[in-house]
Amino acid sequence: MSDDPVHAAAREALVMELFRRGRLSIGKSCELLGLTREAFAKRTAELGIPYFLMTKADLAADLATIEAWRRS
Repeated sequence: MSDDPVHAAAREALVMELFRRGRLSIGKSCELLGLTREAFAKRTAELGIPYFLMTKADLAADLATIEAWRRS
């Protein structure tokens, strides 16, 4: 990888856009950018990109599961 700031910025922009579109996983994005998952999560937050891509149905299912655990 180049240390050139323009190259690094372009690489980050491309990786972040592909992640935002769901074309790259968190792990692959971290690998390509040389970031830990924590650093990647912080960077996506700085850029306003959701780290967790969850639909309303996914959220409802997770909440139902949590509620079922609480009842058992």
